Amino acid sequence: MSGSAVQVSAAASGSTTGWAIGYTAAIVVVLVVVALVVPILLLARSIGGQAKAIDDSLTESVHNTAALKELRTTIEHAQVIVAGLERGRTRLGG
Repeated sequence: MSGSAVQVSAAASGSTTGWAIGYTAAIVVVLVVVALVVPILLLARSIGGQAKAIDDSLTESVHNTAALKELRTTIEHAQVIVAGLERGRTRLGG
């Protein structure tokens, strides 16, 4: 083999080594990103499920407490009734 053929062969193997190192580094970077993103996505899915349960519970609470908005009216009517009873008692001498 002549001297120039050895140089070409060495140059070709050197450029292949660079590509192999580049591909390996790229694969490592992709694996690291996947290893970091997958737990975040799983956590987001879990939070989404909990948010649905919380929303359902709050909707049920709104339904169960809807009558409380009329509580002020009930108190006012009860006060009128109690005042009427007190007047009746006073008139009867009691």
